[in-house]
Amino acid sequence: MVSLRSSHATMTLHGRRIQLRTLGEGDYEGWVDVRQRCRDWLLKWEPRTLHAAHLPEDRRSFVNRCSVRERERQMGTGFGFGVFYEQRFVGEITLSSIQRGPLQSAYIGYWIDEAVAGRGLMPEAVVTMLQYAFDSLRLHRIEIAIIPRNAASRRVVEKLGLRFEGVAERYLEIDGVWEDHARFAITAEEWELRAPELVSNWLLPLHD
Repeated sequence: MVSLRSSHATMTLHGRRIQLRTLGEGDYEGWVDVRQRCRDWLLKWEPRTLHAAHLPEDRRSFVNRCSVRERERQMGTGFGFGVFYEQRFVGEITLSSIQRGPLQSAYIGYWIDEAVAGRGLMPEAVVTMLQYAFDSLRLHRIEIAIIPRNAASRRVVEKLGLRFEGVAERYLEIDGVWEDHARFAITAEEWELRAPELVSNWLLPLHD
């Protein structure tokens, strides 16, 4: 099962092979290594407004972004985690734009090191986040929006069998262009039905 540890400014969610942990200044070197190596792999799928915060040489921007994530966590409006595999930083996943009241919804976004893409690490991270969102935060709906031609990101939701809701035209500004996004979602009712399958397939320890 996924367990949760919260201590001071550190919060960790545990999956089968990966850990999701809030980032701090001590993670800068691992983060910057991935961002430098995977620049071409990543930036074409990201808003230009984020690029300044992702400058590989800019430790201050990284630390500031960690502080913003921590404030969001304290306010309950968002949760950002580094993805760690074999004790190494390999990507990020966020639960953002959390809305309470009648909506009880949020969005998941993610990216991963090209060197470990395709190993099922990000689907595992998404299920870990879904379990936290539904079982701990008691949210009702989670959405993931993906540029249709981003085949690597689409494989994540397809592996998990998340429900496709259609394409939103010119939905988000990505790398200077207003891009269409395919929208995938899962509700608390769907999670209740599918959690045993998803948790067993992606989170529980494997037995010989």
